[in-house]
Amino acid sequence: MTTADKLADLRARLEKAQDPGSERSRAKRDAAGLTTPRQRIAALLDEGTFVEIGALARTPGDEKAVYSDGVVTGYGRIDGRPVAIYAHDKTVYGGSVGVTFGRKVVEVMEFAIKIGCPVIGIQDSGGARIQDAVTSLAMYSEIAKRQLPLSGRSPQISIMLGKSAGGAVYAPVTTDFVIAVEGQTEMYVTGPNVIREVTGEDITSAELGGARVQELAGNISAVVKSEDEAFDFVRDLLDHLPTSAFDEVPTLDAPADDELDDSELDAFLPDDTNAGYDMMDLLVQLGDDEELVEIQSGYAENLICAFGRIDGKPVGFVANNPMYLAGCIDADAADKGARFIRTCDAYNIPIVYVVDTPGYMPGVEQERRGLIHRGAKFAFAGVEATVPKVTLIVRKAYGGAYAVMGSKNLNGDLNFAWPTAQIAVMGAAAAAITLQGKQLDAIDDPVKREAMKKMFMDFYDENMTSPYVAAERGFIDAMIQPSETRVMLRRALRQLETKREFDLPKKHTISPL
Repeated sequence: MTTADKLADLRARLEKAQDPGSERSRAKRDAAGLTTPRQRIAALLDEGTFVEIGALARTPGDEKAVYSDGVVTGYGRIDGRPVAIYAHDKTVYGGSVGVTFGRKVVEVMEFAIKIGCPVIGIQDSGGARIQDAVTSLAMYSEIAKRQLPLSGRSPQISIMLGKSAGGAVYAPVTTDFVIAVEGQTEMYVTGPNVIREVTGEDITSAELGGARVQELAGNISAVVKSEDEAFDFVRDLLDHLPTSAFDEVPTLDAPADDELDDSELDAFLPDDTNAGYDMMDLLVQLGDDEELVEIQSGYAENLICAFGRIDGKPVGFVANNPMYLAGCIDADAADKGARFIRTCDAYNIPIVYVVDTPGYMPGVEQERRGLIHRGAKFAFAGVEATVPKVTLIVRKAYGGAYAVMGSKNLNGDLNFAWPTAQIAVMGAAAAAITLQGKQLDAIDDPVKREAMKKMFMDFYDENMTSPYVAAERGFIDAMIQPSETRVMLRRALRQLETKREFDLPKKHTISPL
């Protein structure tokens, strides 16, 4: 062959590798209006930055083997910063994991470990390649093994763009963030056909593992409406994360302190201490702008976990939402908050607690769901985190929930409170029953009973829940007007910028069950 022939042969092979699935598989994909893996990668990365590796890889010893082996791998840039990326190709072996597939993904993950950059996986896989037997399972293990050195070192993000089963769901949920598309994403360990055969249960794949179903199970970080929205979400998310734990976080310009006018915050809270309000309406006024990236917005909605910016730098908001369960912390909220706090701590993102909670959620169902150890996990994560932790108490902070929401006694660095704050072991109504129940029951006249109860509650509110009681004892660093909040948060985080904490030597901590 001449040099020209060799070049022509290379071009032909690369052209064939561009969309190597069977004609039938490609027609099925196109009829469903789905995009190719390379189109998906191009839509996410900065234009012209993708460098593919392993395009001509295929199963050795098989003359009929298809190029790429069901996955497109390489690296590129998002907003000018490096990322490693791979995307499953459902038209080749159903996107299942074989030996060559696994080696390609492992290579791109090892590349990310070397240079310290995020790994993004666009998932659309049927799981292990059955005909490859144990070697397919071995490849899943090899991929999982690379996730450990990446965990907490560089962000790992999974974008679920199809039906994924078996190992194809275990790997994504081990990453930091899982993004799903409504009506397109499905996730399950075993599919409906296997379930029907083994257990006799009859269920559709969407009912079993659709995006909203898995969101309610706590397996999804965000559910969006389209692939384009998924890619937008990932770009927004990366805009709040460092390239690695050893790099600086992305910083944007922010207005100067003297340019802030937050006088409207003084009238934000309703006068009725039991009236509900949406905490998101407050959070968008505490950061530099209204741009928040909320994590698990459809799961445990009584606790908001969201990335935002204060003074141009990313922060993680952990905030009770009185619109849901009155802001109580239940088992799901505890799990959600613990994971978010650990993520912020891993990537050196300060945590801002915004507190309005009447306590942990009471109830038989909560006890059976493990509120004790899951609630302890939330507290454990907060104590273990060494990043700056600033707390703002806007209204209720009762019982153990007060303690775990960034209190000074559980390693909160700075605690601020509005004059509307109420800090106590429990609310006045519960205290009346606990402390004065027998005396109130002894009063036959219901009018007098209610009057006595109100008298006790008023006394309790004035003497036991007043934030000034906590401030006098040093548990609140400053009582502030709502209109001063943004400036105080900025100054607090500036002061804590050089914070360093070192734990006693040990192998690792042991998280509650």
